[in-house]
Amino acid sequence: MSQYLVAIHHPDDYDPFAEEDRAMERDIDVLNEEMVAAGIRIFVGGLQPVSRARSLRTQPDGTVLLADGPYLPTREHVAGFWVLEVASLDEALAWGRKAAIACRAPVEVRPFY
Repeated sequence: MSQYLVAIHHPDDYDPFAEEDRAMERDIDVLNEEMVAAGIRIFVGGLQPVSRARSLRTQPDGTVLLADGPYLPTREHVAGFWVLEVASLDEALAWGRKAAIACRAPVEVRPFY
C-alpha cells in the first residue's frame, strides 16, 4: 500500500461561507464516510484562508525571514487535503475524482516517497 496526498485547490479570494452550500457539505461528509468505511483515510484537514499563511525562508547569511502570506504568490492555494493509503495510483485517482466532484474544485493527487 502507498500513501497519496489528495489536495483541494481554491482561488485566493474563495469564501467558503458564500461558495459552499448544504449540498456540498453533505457530499464532502459522504465522501469522508466512504473513505473511512474503505479503511483508506489516514488524515484529513481543511486549511484556513491563504491570508492567514506565514512563510519562512532561509537567507544566504543563515537568518530566517518571516513573511506574511504563502510561500509562492499564486492565484490558487491548497485549501484542504486528505492523506490516503491505497493500493495504486489508479485507486488514488479514483478517490481524487470523487473529491473533485464533492468539493466542486480542482484536485491534485500526489504520491508520498
